[in-house]
Amino acid sequence: MSESVTIETSMGTIQAELWDDKAPETVVNFLKYVDEGFFDGLIFHRVIEAFMIQGGGMDADMKVHKTHPPIRNEASADVPNNRGTLAMARTNDVDSATAQFFVNLVDNAFLNHRDKTSPGFGYCAFGEVTDGMDTVDAIGKVATGSKGYHDDVPVEPVTIVSIRRAD
Repeated sequence: MSESVTIETSMGTIQAELWDDKAPETVVNFLKYVDEGFFDGLIFHRVIEAFMIQGGGMDADMKVHKTHPPIRNEASADVPNNRGTLAMARTNDVDSATAQFFVNLVDNAFLNHRDKTSPGFGYCAFGEVTDGMDTVDAIGKVATGSKGYHDDVPVEPVTIVSIRRAD
């Protein structure tokens, strides 16, 4: 049985289905943060038009919030980073994903799992937008700039008001 979430943002609502059959540990991890209210008040801190919108780790002051330990990367060649999919952000360490996630604005084949090397491992897609891609696309078009050490930050913060399990 798949889980669904409602992502309330300052720019509109996004509904997403999470794929617990394709990325079970990732979905459990994401829902742990959802149930804790972790995402409430955080922002989409990295927005790149025609690529993706990323959030789930920082507030409007670019302060990083403390997370649970990283999880194993469940990226699979069978689960591509296509337009509208939710995927886990990570560092160069394959198994470094915690709370930050992104929504693909286009098909991003270069993010897909190709092999077990660090550059080829890819990014784990764990769900997809089922309603509200217009909101995702609108976020993807906001003006961005630099803030501190961070680039591609929306000039006007795009807030994640809340993420909740859908009824």
